[in-house]
Amino acid sequence: MSPDRLTFIRQLPKAELHVHIEGTLEPDLIFRLAQRNGVTLPYADVDALRAAYQFTNLQSFLDLYYAGAAVLLTEQDFYDMTMAYLTRIAQDGVVHTEIMFDPQTHTERGVPIADVFAGIARALREGKAKWGITSCLIMSFLRHLSEQAAFDTLDEALPLRADYADVWLGIGLDSGEQGNPPEKFERVYARCRELGFYLVAHAGEEGPADYVSGALDKLNVIRIDHGVRSEEDPALVARLAARRIPLTVCPLSNLKLKVVNDMREHNLKRLLDQGLCVTINSDDPAYFGGYLLDNYVAVAQALDLDDEDLVKLARNSMDARFPVFVSQS
Repeated sequence: MSPDRLTFIRQLPKAELHVHIEGTLEPDLIFRLAQRNGVTLPYADVDALRAAYQFTNLQSFLDLYYAGAAVLLTEQDFYDMTMAYLTRIAQDGVVHTEIMFDPQTHTERGVPIADVFAGIARALREGKAKWGITSCLIMSFLRHLSEQAAFDTLDEALPLRADYADVWLGIGLDSGEQGNPPEKFERVYARCRELGFYLVAHAGEEGPADYVSGALDKLNVIRIDHGVRSEEDPALVARLAARRIPLTVCPLSNLKLKVVNDMREHNLKRLLDQGLCVTINSDDPAYFGGYLLDNYVAVAQALDLDDEDLVKLARNSMDARFPVFVSQS
């Protein structure tokens, strides 16, 4: 890609709507935090850890993801991780980010949920002051756990809401899709809707198009995370296009996790051409080989996107931000 085109993409005002903050933990930071916290890692060094990033499917990634998160023990750890991510995206032309985090990954290890919130939120507030990057938090439930566990996490977090009302705006659903359909969490999502949270959910990555429909019908989400398998159901595609329901697509993640075998096979361009509100995101950039700009570059090259396509994708991301999207609906 020419330097001029790279500059063009970098300078497009962009929002990142699908990133797991635990998935931004770079190997060198993992080792630094492990040393600081006295955590023994099953890898000799940074290179050995990075060499393990060869995934066959979503679960093989999740196994390593949860192992890496074990180094996060204190408020300062969560702050350092989030500031490292913000420092990186400030170089990519990102002006807004909506960060997912998984408190259950940490509270199950005895980390106070208040420390998780405090560290991430402190970094987000400083990032706004330093770079002008606006942001919000999406507290995500782990779908391989029970709905009762999600209720318990919600109850534990709600007393903190007033302290983080400026950043904690959303609820999400992530982790392994297989065997964990959206309706498993219908009641807890109904409660979150009553509480006024914006609702999103992972669907249609490894799970079928029916999971996308289920997330819309049973969970009443306003945005679909991933959603690439929606194409299996033409009626669903028409519905998504007609209602302009955003899809937060993560191209390099899809490639790394074998959702597609070659980036040239990705359906992002086809979905975009059918009028869907497709956005580009990085998912877990430390593990999948690229932050937001890298994902734009990858699809631009593989799918022969023109400047109009790239502008549309960037504009979609800005339109799909929580307050903006809700006001337009």
